[in-house]
Amino acid sequence: MWDFYEQFIEEGFDDKGQLCSFSLKLKEDFNFGYDVIDELARRCPHKKMLHWVNDHGGDVEFDYEQMSRLTNKCANMLLDHGVKKGDMVLAVLKRHYEFWILAYGLIKIGAVLIPATSQLMPKDYIYRFNAAGVKYICATYFDEVADRIDTACGKYDGIKEKFICRGKKDGWTDFMEELEKYPDTLERQEVSKDDYMLAYFSSGTTGQPKMAIHANEYAMGSVTTARYWHHVDENSVHLTVSESGWAKCAWGKMFGQLVCGAEEFIYDMDRFHPEKMLTVLQNYNITSFCAPPTMYRFFIKEGLGNYDLSGIKYSCIAGEALNAEVFNKWKEYTGLDLMEGFGQSESVVIVANFFGMKPKPGSMGKPSPFYDVDIIRKDGSSCGTGETGEIIIRAERGKHPALFREYYRNEELTGNAWRGGVYHTGDTAYRDEDGYFWYVGRTDDLIKASGYRIGPFEIESILMEHPAVMEVAVTAADDEIRGKVVKATIVLSKNYSPSQELVKELQNHVKRSTAPYKYPRIVEFVSELPKTDSGKIRRVEIRENDHEKYKAAHGGQQ
Repeated sequence: MWDFYEQFIEEGFDDKGQLCSFSLKLKEDFNFGYDVIDELARRCPHKKMLHWVNDHGGDVEFDYEQMSRLTNKCANMLLDHGVKKGDMVLAVLKRHYEFWILAYGLIKIGAVLIPATSQLMPKDYIYRFNAAGVKYICATYFDEVADRIDTACGKYDGIKEKFICRGKKDGWTDFMEELEKYPDTLERQEVSKDDYMLAYFSSGTTGQPKMAIHANEYAMGSVTTARYWHHVDENSVHLTVSESGWAKCAWGKMFGQLVCGAEEFIYDMDRFHPEKMLTVLQNYNITSFCAPPTMYRFFIKEGLGNYDLSGIKYSCIAGEALNAEVFNKWKEYTGLDLMEGFGQSESVVIVANFFGMKPKPGSMGKPSPFYDVDIIRKDGSSCGTGETGEIIIRAERGKHPALFREYYRNEELTGNAWRGGVYHTGDTAYRDEDGYFWYVGRTDDLIKASGYRIGPFEIESILMEHPAVMEVAVTAADDEIRGKVVKATIVLSKNYSPSQELVKELQNHVKRSTAPYKYPRIVEFVSELPKTDSGKIRRVEIRENDHEKYKAAHGGQQ
């Protein structure tokens, strides 16, 4: 029986066997690199830790002993090249296995890992360089990533060295080639559980991305995610779909799953193709799977009956709220419930359908006992059943192990997030009579039209039930008479074409399913929706573009 995680946590269960309390018990010098990777290398050296494949026949496996030695080599190399405790290191490595070697090597020496998506442009790098004070970079050669970084470095002089993977480039050090020059043993460095370890730039659905920074103890907060949401154990093969630049990678591919004994499966895909992902799920004995709702929609459109998915025992979704239609179709084809979870770059999973719960299709689930979660009104009082408010966490600023310590170098933003003695998530929801949370939207996405407050997600969920709709974003649009009206921006499914008849059909579909005042008075068909680097819909961009068009059409009037 796998009991490794027990040394790090304290947990309690109610009379129904549901987790009702959870806390960490970490020593002051806790460090994931030494106390998890190296310790598991000692206890079970040849247990498979990570299995990596790509679209070009690449297939590499690592056991704990191999990863321990490789990360020691990495740490020694980084130290020799001048990387010090507290230095900021940007990593743009897609889903390459080198990311895990770099990440744990950095953790061992106390440097700060800043993962970034490969989709960034030079201006995005410049912003991140300056915001974080980046000193070192490790990036992939593919997709012109290194070229864009070089362009950005022309406007920033703080970079001391650049490491490259999967190719060679002038001015860059070959990461894996250089690593092999160093010994595979390492003297434990002086680190603390409170030292900074990891930083993510938030998705930026509004404004510039914020740099949420976490301490070493944050790594163990994801045990709740792995054990009680992904439901993994020592026999699990877990696949979370996420590029390494997204916080979901930390949730599902770096920490908690390993503590719980699971094997991490990494599919380094070039681009998402539903048939390729379904083939991976079928051929590699994936038992626990987590992906965004959009991917499940594509799976369903692709045709699940052509694949043997019987090996999957548990399936989860995160990244966007789940539409009930997707839940029901996946259940019909596989017999599995989709267990939704909600969290942020600033946290681990906050609200979820944890193992043993009966999910309600479309509900986020219930709060994690790791946090003190509530839904509140603007005056700070708790909302009643069925009343929409903001999701908050009651915690002392900078003290909860699984909440970010600060928005780095930005006291104003940090203070705003922690105002009133609580952490404000900026997301709204309501709680039903059974304590389940139902997502409504970001606080700045709520629509106020004709005196009504309308949550975009409800309308999006209804529209998603129509076979013509592949993706949709519901926003407020300017109207000369009403002030604001509901607008739906829609990506159509295959075999459907834009028409006025389809607009009417979709509008009537909404009217039949909810209060008539909520129907979209404007429907626009587009080829794709604007999204953040992590795939979240940027409704703010739709609103701003529509507002500029409205002003231009009305002589610049607001």
